[in-house]
Amino acid sequence: MTITEITTNRPAVYVGTFAKYNAGSIGGAWLKLDDYTDREEFLEACAKLHSDESDPELMFQDFENFPEKFYSECDISDELFEFLEMDEDDRQIVELFWDNVDDSASAESALEAYQGCHDSEEDWAWEVLEDWGILARIPEQYQCYFDAKAWMRDQFMNFVHTSRGVHVFNSNY
Repeated sequence: MTITEITTNRPAVYVGTFAKYNAGSIGGAWLKLDDYTDREEFLEACAKLHSDESDPELMFQDFENFPEKFYSECDISDELFEFLEMDEDDRQIVELFWDNVDDSASAESALEAYQGCHDSEEDWAWEVLEDWGILARIPEQYQCYFDAKAWMRDQFMNFVHTSRGVHVFNSNY
């Protein structure tokens, strides 16, 4: 990963004010959310940015690199900062879940539903067959009659996978 990628992939909001906007200006700045430990510290920085107004009514005019469910023109939620405190891998898993399964679920539910990443559906299915001991319970002389592809198809009726690799989530979370 390059320095440019690191700096451009940081979660940020463009912070202006309603007064400036209504006066025909979009004056403000992009603030990187991971520069702040919590919502209060972030809001203090916003107030300082707009200290030219006596009581600035903040307007979050744009956002980048965090889930849209946390974006509001009028507020930044505590949940966003909780989400940003998660490690990068967990955030990616949760975002995949919200994008592909249920965007109203909690981050905890998304992580519990995660079944792993695999190269293909078939790789996932064979791993599960081995891990769950399904083939081991079938006498060896009958294993050749087991239709793994049909079993895999049935399993994916109860699991969801995404296009970014095969990230499998239990849909019965």
